[in-house]
Amino acid sequence: MPLNPDSPLTRLMLAPVRSGHVVWIGLRAARRAPLLEVRSVHASTDKGLEGDHYSRTRGNRQVTLIAAESLRAIASHLGREHVSPLDLRRNIVTEGINLSALKNRQIRIGSAVLLVTGECHPCSRMEETFGVGGYNAVRGFGGVTARVVEEGIIETGSAVEPVGVLAGAS
Repeated sequence: MPLNPDSPLTRLMLAPVRSGHVVWIGLRAARRAPLLEVRSVHASTDKGLEGDHYSRTRGNRQVTLIAAESLRAIASHLGREHVSPLDLRRNIVTEGINLSALKNRQIRIGSAVLLVTGECHPCSRMEETFGVGGYNAVRGFGGVTARVVEEGIIETGSAVEPVGVLAGAS
């Protein structure tokens, strides 16, 4: 259902979002295998992030992103000083941009363009990873999912910038 372009809420949703940058990239070579930290990755419309086992042809969950700020919040909820991106198993950690404000919007990361498709909810493994309460510590802070709409290279340090308009807006 298209959004009403005259709605005050639509105008707020389309308001500028501060840009951020990539601080970490990880790939999952196989299910349950440790993540491999990389400095750059090719984002493909056909496969998502090359080298990641979760790659899906044209799926809405080709790439997972989480904000460094969310990692700090999760750590606080767990009573820890630090939570590693390796624990959350997300592909890209950003800083300085509110990923939740980007649902249904395109973002440019390096030379690639991704469409943010939804929230990345925690899985039951969070209890295994963090202990009792791990799942609830991550709730609302698990990041977002995206699909690649324009191929390109994503590198640590790449800018993360909103582009285009909200999908469904007229």
